Formats: sequence, C-alpha cells, structure tokens
Amino acid sequence: MTPDHSKAARDLLAFYAEAGVDALLGETPVDCFAAQAAPPGPAEPAVPAERTRMPASPASAAVPAPPPPEEAVMAARSAARSAASLDELRAVLEKFEGCALRSTAKQLVFADGNPQARVMFVGEAPGYDEDVQGVPFVGRSGQLLDKMLTAIGLDRKDVYITNIVPWRPPGNRDPSLHETAICLPFIQRHIELVDPDVLVCLGKPSTAALLGISDGIRKTRGKWFTYNTGRRDIRAIACFHPAYLLRSPLEKRLAWRDFLAIRKALAN
Repeated sequence: MTPDHSKAARDLLAFYAEAGVDALLGETPVDCFAAQAAPPGPAEPAVPAERTRMPASPASAAVPAPPPPEEAVMAARSAARSAASLDELRAVLEKFEGCALRSTAKQLVFADGNPQARVMFVGEAPGYDEDVQGVPFVGRSGQLLDKMLTAIGLDRKDVYITNIVPWRPPGNRDPSLHETAICLPFIQRHIELVDPDVLVCLGKPSTAALLGISDGIRKTRGKWFTYNTGRRDIRAIACFHPAYLLRSPLEKRLAWRDFLAIRKALAN
C-alpha cells in the first residue's frame, strides 16, 4: 500500500471511529444479492414450530424501553434530589434507566478534576474518547481545554469538569431536547453539590440548558450571568466549546479574552 493510500485508510478508520463504528461484524464480505439468486437446495423436512424457537440469551435480550419523557424527567428530579453527595449522585446515575442513551454508551462519564475547585466547567455531552475512558474532555477538544487552562495558570487539579449529558449519544450526534431535559436535574444537583464560585458554560447547548439563554454563543460569550442553585447565586460565564475552536481557530482570540476574565474572577 502506497503512503497516500495508507493515509487515506487511516483517515477513513478515524472517521468511522468518530462516527461510532467501533466493532467488526465479520471478516469475510458476503454478497447478499448472490445469496438471494442462488437456486433453492433440496427440500428439508419440516421442523415443528416449537423446535425452531431458540431461548433468548441474556446478551440478546431486548433492552427495556425507557419511560415516556415526562415520566423520565420526574423520575430524574426525584433521583437527583435523593443524592446527598457526589458519590451518591454518581451511584444514582449508574442505576438510572430513564435515559435511553445509557443503553448505547459504553459507560457513564461523570466528571474529572477537583470537586473542591472554585471553578466548574460544564460541556454538552461526551464523545468517543470520553466514552472509552469514562472521563470528560480527554479527546482533541479536551486537549485544547487543557492548553487553555495552562495559559491562565490552571490545570485539571484546579478545576472541576463535567457535561450536561453524562452518556455519549450514538455517533457523537447532539443530544436531543428530551435527552437534555431528562439529564438536566442531575447536572443541576451536580452544580449544587460542587458549589463553585464560577460556573463556565462551554458552548451554546450548555448555556441554553443552565442559563436559559437561547441566543447564539457568539452573542453570549464573554458575558457574565447569574446561576442560582436554590441556596445562593453563582457567577456564570458563557464560552466557546473547545470543539468549536478546533473548527474555527480564528475565534481563539475571543476565547483567550474569556479565559482572562475567568482568571480575574478567581483572583477576587
């Protein structure tokens, strides 16, 4: 294989991985059209219907359908309120079956960093790398976030990082409005338990879900808002998501201003 073909193959595999294709179903290609055109073989003796039924194995058993969205939201609110600590909140999420994303994700992606940190970053949902490792922001966007933190004198032990939705949507698609609404009580309780001094909403979905602001992120970024936990007000700021900055590197100059504002807020 020539170097050009090798690179094309690597790029194609990377595309499949990002799209959620991470399993090989068969090593030998099968021509389904040829199989359909093949002449029928000798007739086989009929088998009683009861002998054709194979017992379903646990692995192939159907996954129970989640409850309707309205019921799932109510169940999420009740479950989130029952958590008195971050460990309890994680345990509640591990058992929660109201969101269908948990059945397609490899694992729960809860949080990373220091729960006692003064600043908390909240993104939208895990991606492929996060789903594999069970840690938020460890892929390319997470590596950029680490560099942005370093630029203002911080690292992961100085901050706390999580997402609105703790399970990866299939193919890295955006979470639906129903999925976000179901997971919202958990992130609200998450913020209440961490109780940071500064809340950073990374991207428009996080800003809209937590701050109720539907304007575009270019209009809201860099502005300070108030997030109320029910016990106190927290200063909140909207920023570009690192994944957006990877696609639009010219916007990094604005992101730099926002992170300087975060550093200034933490210095007070």
